[in-house]
Amino acid sequence: MSPRKSVQHELSREMIMNAARELFITKGYQHVSMRQVAKELGYSHGAIYYHFKNKAELFYALVEEHFHMLDQVLDRILEEELDTLEKLKKVMLGFIEFGLTYQSHYEIMFLIKEEEVINYINQGPNKSYEKFAQTVYMLCGRQTTIQEIWSIFLSLHGFVTHYLRHVTSFEDVRELAHLHVNFLLKAML
Repeated sequence: MSPRKSVQHELSREMIMNAARELFITKGYQHVSMRQVAKELGYSHGAIYYHFKNKAELFYALVEEHFHMLDQVLDRILEEELDTLEKLKKVMLGFIEFGLTYQSHYEIMFLIKEEEVINYINQGPNKSYEKFAQTVYMLCGRQTTIQEIWSIFLSLHGFVTHYLRHVTSFEDVRELAHLHVNFLLKAML
């Protein structure tokens, strides 16, 4: 057995999460082990267990962090001094931009469906969707149904997943995103 390479700095939760994120996306949740994450970082697997008790907890930490990032996007937009329609448009574009800027994050948040972690990750999406739904409802000038808000969300999600891994950034589809959001706004108002 060869000795472990010397490390330059102390292992952090952020380093572990960054390595795990890419492994989960490229290999799939079931095909990643804590040992592989440790190997990727050049640490012993024991060092990983100091920060996370198991793979499911590590995955859940990623999901929580990513939904927190998405919530911050919504919060920043809501704080801006804009008229209601412009704010609604920015909320929808913000969702698309987040998904295409943080593609691996988005995949972990919405596209990995594993039995082992499904109970862990049900809360994050529900809280964020509820925040999104309340925001859309508040910004719409008329009574909007839950089904209409869900349809808007699914349309935005469909846009992101259609371009996921086919574009390198939001900038590649900025104009199409604006057209899509404008189409949705016409249908809503």
